[in-house]
Amino acid sequence: MSEYVTHRAALAGPQLGSLREALLSSRFVASSPLMGTFEASRGFAFVFTEAGQATLLERFPFLTDYLARVRDPATTRGLRPWRERLFGPRQERPRPNAFYVNLLLLEEGKAVGRHIDATLQEPSGVPGAVPEHVSVLYLEVPTGIQGGALRLLREDRPVGHVRPRPGLLVQFRGDLQHEVQPFTGGPEGALRASLVCEQYTFGPEALARITPFRIHSKAGFGAYLDSHRERHASPPSPR
Repeated sequence: MSEYVTHRAALAGPQLGSLREALLSSRFVASSPLMGTFEASRGFAFVFTEAGQATLLERFPFLTDYLARVRDPATTRGLRPWRERLFGPRQERPRPNAFYVNLLLLEEGKAVGRHIDATLQEPSGVPGAVPEHVSVLYLEVPTGIQGGALRLLREDRPVGHVRPRPGLLVQFRGDLQHEVQPFTGGPEGALRASLVCEQYTFGPEALARITPFRIHSKAGFGAYLDSHRERHASPPSPR
């Protein structure tokens, strides 16, 4: 049973490029909406449930291939006990039903300190709730850099060291500590960009407390207003 698994080229080149362009050019990009160890980063996030995923994809269809990939049970097979991988589970495992997807942008010299993801703990009302697993897809990694690795730890003991590369997908256990080391070098203004999905499994009562779909951004009201206008803009009249 592994603490984490990796998949190279998890999205095809054109799919990865389209996803990266759509996210990095979004008007919702601002200082990270997360606090604490994320204060040096930028980005924005989506909160949604299984029931709210259709709304998310209707508004942001460029996330379709990404979510299909990170939610594919085959990508987390290596996290299961070996007996289960060989003979199957004794009973069907419940699939994750609540998600926090976060665009994480880091500049040269910036890091994310050691932590365990628990973003939906408070809104769910479940003390100690952590994800079933966390998915990290690397969108952009500047060429020629030193550092920038993802370090995984269990009770402060290192269990993984992942060097980022574009298109690499990492799936790791949700109760692991992890941190992102700063990078140096690369072109001026270069960004290390990844898309992180915390995947939770809640019972009906806790799930009902989670907003089916919400954008989590510090970009300000103007970004939300512009997004609303775009969604409700009338198509051009035929000539």
